[in-house]
Amino acid sequence: MAPVSARRRWWALLSLLFGLLVVGLDVTILNVALPTLAVDLDASNAELQWIVDAFIVALAALLLPAGLLGDRLGRKKVLLAGLAIFGASCALATTADSVGVLIAARALMGVGAAVVMPVSMAVVPSMFSGAERTRAVALLTAGMAIGLPLGPLLGGWLLEHYWWGSVFLINLPLIVLGFVAIAFLLPESTDRSAPRLQPLAALASVLGLGALVYGVIEAPVDGWLSPATLIGGIGGLVLIGAFAVSQIRSAAPMVDLGLFRDRAFLWGSAIATASSMLMMGALFLVPQFLQIVQGHSAFGTGLRLLPMIGGLMVGGLGAERLAARFGYRATVIAGLVLSAAGCAAATATDPGTGFGFVALWLAVLGAGFGMSLVPATDAVLASLPPDRAAIGSALMQTLRQTGGAIGVAVFGSIAASVYRAELDLPPLPAEAERAAEDSVAGAAAVAEATGSPETAHRAFAAFTDGMGAVFLVCAGLAVVVACAAGPRFPKHPGAAEAQSQHEPSRAA
Repeated sequence: MAPVSARRRWWALLSLLFGLLVVGLDVTILNVALPTLAVDLDASNAELQWIVDAFIVALAALLLPAGLLGDRLGRKKVLLAGLAIFGASCALATTADSVGVLIAARALMGVGAAVVMPVSMAVVPSMFSGAERTRAVALLTAGMAIGLPLGPLLGGWLLEHYWWGSVFLINLPLIVLGFVAIAFLLPESTDRSAPRLQPLAALASVLGLGALVYGVIEAPVDGWLSPATLIGGIGGLVLIGAFAVSQIRSAAPMVDLGLFRDRAFLWGSAIATASSMLMMGALFLVPQFLQIVQGHSAFGTGLRLLPMIGGLMVGGLGAERLAARFGYRATVIAGLVLSAAGCAAATATDPGTGFGFVALWLAVLGAGFGMSLVPATDAVLASLPPDRAAIGSALMQTLRQTGGAIGVAVFGSIAASVYRAELDLPPLPAEAERAAEDSVAGAAAVAEATGSPETAHRAFAAFTDGMGAVFLVCAGLAVVVACAAGPRFPKHPGAAEAQSQHEPSRAA
């Protein structure tokens, strides 16, 4: 690539921010729309999970292949194609009149986001070096992070004033701006030394992750031991296993699984993945509790999610100072323990709980996520040699997104199973009973249509029981990860290699 002037470099970086901001918005903006979608599209709990997970599954499964494609074909061309796919899928989602069309549009958004995220990051080393590169990566990361708190607020405001399709329509101006800016400002770059794309291996990973998530999501509907659940879950694991074996045996693997031999990479990725599972599971259930069970508006729900987002930002920013003073290991363990405490407190919530208590455990949860996620991610990046930084970063992001998808699938399914088991409806017509059993939003609609407040009361109690069961499992998961990964996590990123050399048995 020809040398790029300093001014053009920073203008090009600004153009990349538009694309990442859209991806950041899309991670959280939809959560406040789930209760509305449940009613307007008559979506069941399983369908709501797919509306969220279709995006995350496509994103997680395609991050690595999309990054390699950009390296080989030209990052600018592939990035523009990714933005075009994202924009087209947003336009499709705004006009969706059925759950199936919306899920398909969300999957296409995931395809576009899978291109935008890794390719945007891969462009940076080709334009910046040294301290400028660090600053550029920080700005891009901040650009995506800004979308997280903006998502619930913007989504809630749009739902208050417009129809639910507006949460997707708002992306289009940003996408157009980013597309035009990138087309004119971003220089083309390639990396011919990057690993080659392996279509069959990539297909196995995509189908495997999709089948696994399908099995988990459909379990509450068909039964955890039903053929559909077992075939989906086991088949997905087999395909994912086949993908891993193909990479281990390949002389030039698409994914370097040898990175997991490094202590910081292994345990940092495990902690970051677990934190993503917990965060996405909470963001799936809490908006439904606030909006449907407690009756807040969409915008009010977005406002009430701010303690969690604020805690996440405070915990993430404070983690840097805490890690410098007490070490990464202590900071990560403290974050996981804080997450477990927030989850444990959430189990005491019932339909009539005041928002003061809810805000407290949301803030504790967010702070715990930030304190565990940021040091873990930093340690992973610090452990990567320069020639494997791009592929290692993409692999960690893939694991995090996979954790988010599995979190929504598993925790959503647990909540649905407990909801169905605890739901004791008064006598209702058969069709109304089926709607109430499908989701708490359906039960609320049935209660309003039939003039039966008792239906709503029992459904809200059952949903809160399901949410409490999920947070109990989350608290247990956080404790297990703290005990298993915490002691093995390096005190400082640079110490990982030395620890691995002196303690090979523990590293294994």
